[in-house]
Amino acid sequence: MSQPEASGGSRNRIAIFVVVGALTGIAPLSIDAYIPGLPELTSDLGTSASTGQLTLTAFLLGLALSQVVAGSISDNVGRRGPVLAGLIAYLASSLLCGLSPGILTLTFLRLVQGAAAGVGFVIARAIIRDLYTGTAGARIFARLVIVSGVAPVIAPILGGQVLRFTSWRGLFVLFAVVSAMILAAAYVFLFETLPVHLRHEPGLRTKLRVFRALIVDTSFLPYALVGSLGFAAMFSYIAGAPFVLEDIHGLSPQEFSLAFAANALGLVVLSQVSGRLVERVGPAVLLRVGAAMSATGGAVTLLSVVLEAGLMPLLIGLWLTVSAIGLIVPNSTALALARQGERAGSASALYGLGQFGLGALLAPLAGIAGNHDALPMAITIAACGLGALLISELFRDRGPLEVALEPTP
Repeated sequence: MSQPEASGGSRNRIAIFVVVGALTGIAPLSIDAYIPGLPELTSDLGTSASTGQLTLTAFLLGLALSQVVAGSISDNVGRRGPVLAGLIAYLASSLLCGLSPGILTLTFLRLVQGAAAGVGFVIARAIIRDLYTGTAGARIFARLVIVSGVAPVIAPILGGQVLRFTSWRGLFVLFAVVSAMILAAAYVFLFETLPVHLRHEPGLRTKLRVFRALIVDTSFLPYALVGSLGFAAMFSYIAGAPFVLEDIHGLSPQEFSLAFAANALGLVVLSQVSGRLVERVGPAVLLRVGAAMSATGGAVTLLSVVLEAGLMPLLIGLWLTVSAIGLIVPNSTALALARQGERAGSASALYGLGQFGLGALLAPLAGIAGNHDALPMAITIAACGLGALLISELFRDRGPLEVALEPTP
């Protein structure tokens, strides 16, 4: 099959954006559409709720760790081949998950499924970096945030509707069907975006050298840290809010879903505001605004809990925390990858590892004191927001500002 040139025009770029958006949406679909089936799954497999939740932990762990490997491999061999391989692995592991005879098998297969999802997730960012830099990249990343913002609202509803007609195993058939459609689209429309002359030589020593260089690179690390801390605050909210809002403040599941949807809507709206403003004010300014918003949300959340101020201040603090992601993620991603060039895959891998790794590490702290204590969640959210703000201010004059405004060839 002949591939179009990387500069194949706006139509090719639009097709690639659709594919990249779909790759970005696989992970939230696999997490959020799966949640409604957990009670039935644990009952069917004869296990406890906490053991069933390990299947979610396994997916997140696979998602985080695979990004390091897949990102660096894509710097060696190109983007297209690993994406197709990851989609095939995701499709196969989804079908096998649906056939799992027990919880241990399912947990292992969810680890594999998460690792396969991580391949497309990390390379999607590198593909955007291959095609766009600077404020143009920030604008594209802002559009991608729509997927991650809308998915937590739509996916549980979709999963619930599927469960009306089939068992929890049918959810994995849904995942397989969706991945098959994305695989077909990627095979047809996804051309190679990393030229051969920009690829790294394979080898562990080369990979370690690249990662070491990134870790000390002040044009990468501060932005990756701000993005990771913002994400960790959101994961702490996701882990703790259902118990805090329902068990402590008495919201019904339907009322909680409305609050959850309002936060997701705020994230989506601010990501689109970011996309419209980024060429005028620049991604560095928008990132600092997002970090300040996250810190403010964390402070309001913590004070509302400590002072027992009631439900409304808490909801405002959580809304600020989650909505800030609409500014933090697209702009921190664009700035972190802006000067990485041929090592964009490895940079994207470390960025993704930081996001999901730190989120997976800190989110369980939200429930460390049990279902009826909101203080650990509030402290975690506040610490992450404050950390993001401090780093963004400390390095505000030390990293890349606006670089190329036009798509790279």
